[in-house]
Amino acid sequence: MNKENQILNHIKLNPFISQQELAAKVGLSRPAVANYIANLTRLGEIKGRAYVLKEESSIVCIGGANTDRKASSDQKVQLHSSNPVKITEVCGGVARNFAENLSRLGHHTTLMTCVGNDREGQWLLGETKKQGVDVSQVWILETKRTGTYTALLDVNGEMVVSMADMNIYDNITIEMIEEKWSYIVASQAIFLDTNIPEDCIHFIIKRCKDENIPLYINPVSSTKAKRLPANLDGVEVLILNQEEAQMMIGSTIDSPESFKMACEKLQKRGVNKVIIMMHNYGVYYASQEESGHFPPLETDIVDETGADDAFASCAIFGIMNGDSLSRACQLGLAGYSLTQQTERSVSTELRPEKIYTLVEEQL
Repeated sequence: MNKENQILNHIKLNPFISQQELAAKVGLSRPAVANYIANLTRLGEIKGRAYVLKEESSIVCIGGANTDRKASSDQKVQLHSSNPVKITEVCGGVARNFAENLSRLGHHTTLMTCVGNDREGQWLLGETKKQGVDVSQVWILETKRTGTYTALLDVNGEMVVSMADMNIYDNITIEMIEEKWSYIVASQAIFLDTNIPEDCIHFIIKRCKDENIPLYINPVSSTKAKRLPANLDGVEVLILNQEEAQMMIGSTIDSPESFKMACEKLQKRGVNKVIIMMHNYGVYYASQEESGHFPPLETDIVDETGADDAFASCAIFGIMNGDSLSRACQLGLAGYSLTQQTERSVSTELRPEKIYTLVEEQL
């Protein structure tokens, strides 16, 4: 066993071991041990004191975390008029919801986002931490306001209109991401939404390609999907909805043939696996090995907010666990259905055995 592996083994046994103790155990000088540790940190095998080791099931989720305010109407929404509603407030944001969903499914998740030093930001981080998500890498910006998302829901739970104040994410820079890169590279994979600035998105895609880190991307809207580069080499999975896909390929998608064509166009741009979510139609998926379509599960809809994030989380859960793309999409539909049945943006029912059971029963 070489010296590097010997040092790693000793750190696994005792993460608080000193460099002097390591030097004695492996027969090196303390400065030599320090050099090995610096190299292991640069490679992402170690995250820092007390020598946090690379997690085999870990994922860093980069993007949005905000408060979701939902105004639910008890009658059909009348535009240009006053509507009686019930207002609720829950934790939201694509990357944040993804992190909580995947944490509930048993993976170690770290959220990398920014919030303001305000009541909403403190509440958001506290609630997210309670769900098992590591929030130690979140930037807290003193003079900015935490992002908010406000949705008006019709009597059937479907969104009529939404309004997002996400200006805080414009403050994230490439330099800020570079400072955390040793932590990022230590994860098994990276999840990215497109709330962050365009130059940061391009930087992350290129670094993941250069360093062979699996990257999963979920755009947050057709407008912000424009931030993705033309060259998507290095993107392992792209999960997007019909509107986002239409914007990215520049044409209408309205038939099985056009969904297949859209996936092919995105694959030509470098994406390995493409999943397109279709309202009331299910999903279309494609990779080099397989492609196909699944209809949605029959569900009594309470609220659709967060359902797309649940789909993405459960699909990526399947992919990270070695399932085929088709099975991963089935798991995604199960998570989507569970989340539609609750007023929360993340279902408390989300568990591996639950989504696998739903797949076996309904698909």
